[in-house]
Amino acid sequence: MAERETASPPTPGGPGRTSVGAAARLTEALDAAIGSIGTTLDETTTCRELTAFLARHPGGAATVALTPATGEDAVPDPAAPSAPAPAGPGAAQTLTVPLAVDRERPLGTVTLARTAPPYTDDDLTVLRQAVRLAARHIRHARRLAATEDTALHLQRALVAEPGRPHPNLEIAGRYLPAGPRTLVGGDWFETVRLHFGRSLLVVGDVMGHGLDAAVDMNAYRSALREVAATDLPPHRVLRHLDAVVAQDGARRPATCLLVRVDPGRGTATFASAGHLPPAVFGADGSAELVDLPVGPPLGTGVGGYDPATRPLAEGDTLLLFTDGLVERRGEDIDVSLARLAGLRLPPDPGPERVVDEVLDRLDAHRAEDDVAVLAARVRGRPAS
Repeated sequence: MAERETASPPTPGGPGRTSVGAAARLTEALDAAIGSIGTTLDETTTCRELTAFLARHPGGAATVALTPATGEDAVPDPAAPSAPAPAGPGAAQTLTVPLAVDRERPLGTVTLARTAPPYTDDDLTVLRQAVRLAARHIRHARRLAATEDTALHLQRALVAEPGRPHPNLEIAGRYLPAGPRTLVGGDWFETVRLHFGRSLLVVGDVMGHGLDAAVDMNAYRSALREVAATDLPPHRVLRHLDAVVAQDGARRPATCLLVRVDPGRGTATFASAGHLPPAVFGADGSAELVDLPVGPPLGTGVGGYDPATRPLAEGDTLLLFTDGLVERRGEDIDVSLARLAGLRLPPDPGPERVVDEVLDRLDAHRAEDDVAVLAARVRGRPAS
């Protein structure tokens, strides 16, 4: 990849000339570099900012050629510019500088060319500092992108392999990362098979984003599986999970919603740790939010979780979700939840249709936060 800018050259002093005015201009140029290079975490934008700056300081034409991301092996003094190529009257002078920080492997090269006046020591100082500044930002952007890519793959791998509920449940789940940089977060869902044909449905949201949030999400998920295996009621599962996580001060707090579905009794029992309420879509496609008590997020050690049970009618589809599905910047959460509750889907939607329709109608693919949803419906018994 290459970026090129051209501009009319300034009028510097001759080679090696120094003065109070020249020192002030040098300081001003370096301040301008700091303010105009690396304004985003996008390496293409950083290259454009660098070439635009160098076309004015020290003038002429500037080109940046990036190399693919590689290791950072040591190289001899990569930030030192080559000597200006000799130039006759009217011929262009050229300078080539490795795009690098200190002794790290160059990320590319920067080439400048102009016809006059000759490059000064101040020009070379500005060039050297501007290139190092750009290299730092590009290196940071690449490292951040690599970390986010690792977190995203981890998140998708974990969410894509939930436990298996009993065959008497139909389920569907989705995970959508947030934003143009696919900024991964700690959203997750899970299903746990219990005794007597019952299944535990789980959705959670670890606070924050990035690799640390994804790692903490996996820790919550593992702890939940161990506690849920004891077949305790959902609110007692939350109590135990809260106590376990509170002992580990390194874990971030998280919200969590548990739903124990009992197809034999036709009921669902809910318990919430600071999480938004689930919705139930009826066979006619209408939606209703479940009214249930909400305890504090997990990891506080406070406890205080209470259950709520409601019947499940034939054809009802439960929808558990994280806040990214409904929340919108500057909007009251009650308004956001009312938008979900106001949806009317086609009759007898089923889990897959509910997930697809809700994500589409709430424009979740462009949400500002990551989104996890889990839908479930009791399979109808064949007529005798």
